Amino acid sequence: MHRGDLINTLKQEESWDIIVVGGGATGLGAALEAATRGYKTLLLEQYDYTIGTSSRSTKLVHGGVRYLAQGDIQLVLEALKERGLLLKNAPHLVKNQTFLIPSYNWWTKPFYTIGLSLYNLLSGKLSFGLSMPVSRSKSISKMPTLVKNKFRGGVIYHDGQFDDSRLGINLVQTIIEQGGTALNYVRVNGFLKNKSKISGVVVSDMETGEEFNIKAKVVLNATGVFTDELMQKDNHEIEKIVQPSQGVHIVIDKSFLQSDYALMIPKTSDGRVLFAVPWYNRVIIGTTDIPKTDSCIEPSATEEEIDFILETAGRYLEKKPTRADIKCVFAGLRPLAAPKKEGGKTKEISRRHKIIVSKSDLVSIIGGKWTIYREMGKDAVDKLCSVGKLPQKKSVTEKLHIHGYKKNLNKESPLSFYGTDKEEIENLIEEKPELGEMISKELAINKAQIVWAVRNEYARKVEDVLSRRTRALILDTKESVRIAPEVANLMAIELDRDENWKKEQVREFNDLAKKYLVN
Repeated sequence: MHRGDLINTLKQEESWDIIVVGGGATGLGAALEAATRGYKTLLLEQYDYTIGTSSRSTKLVHGGVRYLAQGDIQLVLEALKERGLLLKNAPHLVKNQTFLIPSYNWWTKPFYTIGLSLYNLLSGKLSFGLSMPVSRSKSISKMPTLVKNKFRGGVIYHDGQFDDSRLGINLVQTIIEQGGTALNYVRVNGFLKNKSKISGVVVSDMETGEEFNIKAKVVLNATGVFTDELMQKDNHEIEKIVQPSQGVHIVIDKSFLQSDYALMIPKTSDGRVLFAVPWYNRVIIGTTDIPKTDSCIEPSATEEEIDFILETAGRYLEKKPTRADIKCVFAGLRPLAAPKKEGGKTKEISRRHKIIVSKSDLVSIIGGKWTIYREMGKDAVDKLCSVGKLPQKKSVTEKLHIHGYKKNLNKESPLSFYGTDKEEIENLIEEKPELGEMISKELAINKAQIVWAVRNEYARKVEDVLSRRTRALILDTKESVRIAPEVANLMAIELDRDENWKKEQVREFNDLAKKYLVN
């Protein structure tokens, strides 16, 4: 449906069962859960789907080795189950990734072999593979760029890898296929109330500025680090419940790792783990964990965070990455549940999700992580049903295939992450051969992908395409800036926009890209 027609439909609808505010991992999981149970579901996102934290992860679907070390067995069990389900339900986006933990002393191999054997045991039938010690020579053959001095071999284990924002857009498509409705660039300004209880939302169409009301039986606040902000629109006296924590990653060339294996450094100087993970012909290294007082949609990495990642990676890689080698640096904010006591480090705050119900019956969910998005959605909808007095229905998402589902893909194809949509994009090229022309040979992006993103993936801005429909912005920021004008031209044709729109879009994107470049 054309966006204008959809907005008009929203204004005419009498009421929804459930409105989900927030188009990140948590909101998408909840909206999919609600739609598949047959509830009349509407998801609203102020910006673009997965624009914030949910597009800036380490790209891992994992149980959490660190959570195991902290003794949070229940969280690890839950995440390992969901990891296995994600591989089954979205095999075009999730894959089994082998990790190597390097050993430079006598105790690392036995210690992590025992711990990771338990990790594998906890995954049960959904195991990704055995954990085992490996010799020095085998470790070097698998990861030749490791520092050799005092190197004793390592331990290998298995976890999952995925494309976070691509999963996000496929979830939007699945929500719609399941009878739900979703709209990006619609902001919730406030709430409708009936006898002090929330009965809907007041929204603005961010493209036209038009404000209107939408009624609902119950509303979910799934806005991540902006949860407090939305709760305060309901009750300005409410205490803050979110502790934002910043995580930063850098992206460098694959030559620094020269391996299909990922490197896991189990203990850094700040007590965290650090990953170096091969991803789309690049290597992502991160992350940090720095408490923040304020939330914003585009956080910036600090000089200290960048230096910390480079210095830590340089201890283990023979070819030490420098600032000049960084193709992109990106930062995200985790919406952790604020601890009751002041102080303490954010890495020590539980990653468990929490659901809060306000006096007005606004349901809010915080915490969690991408791996358990389905479980979080399930818990949220159970609570929404209870608060909104909706008829109880069983969850059916455990075996639900996500849009694009396709097994046994040729992962060498640059379009493999589209799954079944790959054929649709190839059909576009067959109908109009000029769409097969490459916009970027470096990133293997063709014109058809831009057209597809607008027609079928709800892209409205150049940023949507270059940051989240393709991953150009974080794979190579300078290259994404180079191709932005051509992307704007193609989008303008599809969206019926003028020259001023194109110029403004390119200017906006260039301003955004500066945040992802290292001086």
